[in-house]
Amino acid sequence: MKLLLILCCLAAVGLTTVYGQLSLKIGDKAPDFTGKDQDGKKISLSDFKGKKVVLYFYPKDQTPGCTAEACNLRDNSDKLSAEGYTILGVSTDDEASHREFREKYNLPFTLIADTDKSITQKYGVWVEKERDGKKFMGTARTTFIIDGKGVITDIVDKVDTKEHAAQILQKKS
Repeated sequence: MKLLLILCCLAAVGLTTVYGQLSLKIGDKAPDFTGKDQDGKKISLSDFKGKKVVLYFYPKDQTPGCTAEACNLRDNSDKLSAEGYTILGVSTDDEASHREFREKYNLPFTLIADTDKSITQKYGVWVEKERDGKKFMGTARTTFIIDGKGVITDIVDKVDTKEHAAQILQKKS
């Protein structure tokens, strides 16, 4: 009986890790992570200590919505930089896909490959979605604005892909 209870608890913890959504909120410490950028270089959130970070999660390179969002951030990167922001994009695509996406659209910011979904899971954005009546797991388009102390100062979960920079600049930390 005890063994069954322990196994059930372990299974629940495992399922929560894979399918459960973390409830990160404004004021929480942003979870640190390490991933590889489009060039295979290791990148950690802690590398940006003392800097404001726009950490944006998007579903897939080269898709219409994700391209619109990335290009809007590109087109406004000078304004965001003037406000002290460093932009980091994260998706579950691999390094080669990120490199091609970045080069094709001349994106001036780092894209992090989260092929094992560890970062998306830490941030609670690996979620169940539904399209055409079919359920599947995917990345919820979400942006976390993080201050120089590593604290989440805002969360944009209703992203306007064509006006995302304006959404971020409205929420200056």
